[in-house]
Amino acid sequence: MLYILFLTTRCNSNCRYCGGFDEDLMPCKIQYELEDLKEFLRKDQKTSIAFYGGEPLLESERMKEIMDMISAKHYILQTNGLLLHEIEDRYLKKFSTILVSLDGREEVHNFYRGNYEVVLRNVRRIRDYKGEIIARMTASQETDIYEDVMSLLSLNTFTHVHWQIDAVWSRENTWRNFEKWVEEYNKKIRRLVKFWVSEMLKKRIHGIVPFLGVATAIFKRFKNFPCSSGFESFAITTEGRILACPVCPEFDWNHLGNIKDGINKRIDISDPCPNCRYFSFCGGRCLFFNKERLWGDKGFKLVCSTVKNLVDSILRYRGILERFKDEIRYPKFLNTTEIIP
Repeated sequence: MLYILFLTTRCNSNCRYCGGFDEDLMPCKIQYELEDLKEFLRKDQKTSIAFYGGEPLLESERMKEIMDMISAKHYILQTNGLLLHEIEDRYLKKFSTILVSLDGREEVHNFYRGNYEVVLRNVRRIRDYKGEIIARMTASQETDIYEDVMSLLSLNTFTHVHWQIDAVWSRENTWRNFEKWVEEYNKKIRRLVKFWVSEMLKKRIHGIVPFLGVATAIFKRFKNFPCSSGFESFAITTEGRILACPVCPEFDWNHLGNIKDGINKRIDISDPCPNCRYFSFCGGRCLFFNKERLWGDKGFKLVCSTVKNLVDSILRYRGILERFKDEIRYPKFLNTTEIIP
């Protein structure tokens, strides 16, 4: 199982597309006793722990305390990278995956987040790190998915690139014309897939996470959300509640229990997803998207069109991908990548 631990709701960045955490959703720091967490996790012999926020490195002392106290098969970190250089080597080498927020080209990242050079410098300071290091983009209005992914690949700094489309939960006035953006995005995805496959034929397999994940699903279909939220992946809030999905702690359907009493409720995937022919590839895209239709039926179908285009673009090269299916299998373990953007 993967357990995503909220260390804090605070953040040291102010991104244009992020509304931050409402103070009423959970306390800003861990309130439960770590012994209770240890006892809860003790029942799982293959525990993976992901540190999450806010910005988890604002609570780096608590993070180190947990790593000293609780043994995990994999430790994972999602960070904005601003404090990445401060992690001591003996803790850094324990991580299997580090995901760093970097939104593609310098001008795009700086438009949304700023500090491109700082983040990149901090990532390069940990060059001796041996695990996965994933550039995790938010794809929003200013994103050109082809140019931004290619920019990240050209850095030769990250093992993988992943992204999530800033859809449905995006802040007001983020989008000027989402329908037009989707049209361009889908076109650029087809171009990017063509590049990815052509490079594969030259024995260069680029770690583009959504492509790897969907290609893997050709040969081993998903039975639920690729991120496994509510099935094999759970989030633990700062006061010890257990959630299926970390991004929406305010919804009752998302509350599955607590670390004292355990998980006492299960998640189901809502229609129309289980009856869709793309379900074995996308699993419903993501739990929040599946449950909360905040953009109505039209918005739901529009976002779905990005998934269908992604799957169809990769299926076009099924014969080639079959030759490389062992090399492209992804993920080897749950690492908080949702796979489907």
